Amino acid sequence: MKLSVIVPVYNEISTILTVVKEIELVPGEKELIIIDDYSTDGTREKLEELKAEGKEHRKIVFHERNQGKGAAIRTGQKLVTGDVVIIQDADLEYSPSEYPKLLAPIEDNKADVVFGSRYSGNEILVDTFWHYIGNKFLTTLSNIVSNLHLTDMETCYKMIRAPIFKELEIECSCFGFEPEITAKLAKMECRIYEVPISYQARRFDEGKKIGWTDGVKAIYYIFKFNLFR
Repeated sequence: MKLSVIVPVYNEISTILTVVKEIELVPGEKELIIIDDYSTDGTREKLEELKAEGKEHRKIVFHERNQGKGAAIRTGQKLVTGDVVIIQDADLEYSPSEYPKLLAPIEDNKADVVFGSRYSGNEILVDTFWHYIGNKFLTTLSNIVSNLHLTDMETCYKMIRAPIFKELEIECSCFGFEPEITAKLAKMECRIYEVPISYQARRFDEGKKIGWTDGVKAIYYIFKFNLFR
């Protein structure tokens, strides 16, 4: 199966090249779709150098203004040619070495979608208490209204069969992408698996971008996409 990896990027100069290298080291056929969401810290210039190398498996697109993670994913959605799709954050909190584990249930035809859970028994770098509690609250709320039983709705790692991913109408341009896509996959009655993954939590002083206001917005999106769409 050909894997399409969409990487939304905004101001990740210290990690972007390492992420690209780690993705390309994963065995198997894949394409790398990088969307730079108008970075201003030098990330854009590094990606322009990568693009100049002319590697066929790399597709690199530059937004002309900052639009948000969801908007970057929407841009990448149009470029997918693989059989399976995954979103990869560019900050190294999630490791591309987990791809084969996520892909296995799809290859075995047991699943249409596989969530990588940070909270289902795997070894992880200890997260802050309130970030953990926030994630668990949002996951529980999402489960109640979507009638799913997930342990980590907010995970970045959602591996999806490409025909399903292409069918999704992504409306959120910000971090609301996670509850939105979870709600829409539930309504499509996809076979959803969950597997444990490793996770290296990044602190806010290290560049973590999601904050409490995004949590409040997520509550709104959970109700919006589960009950009013």
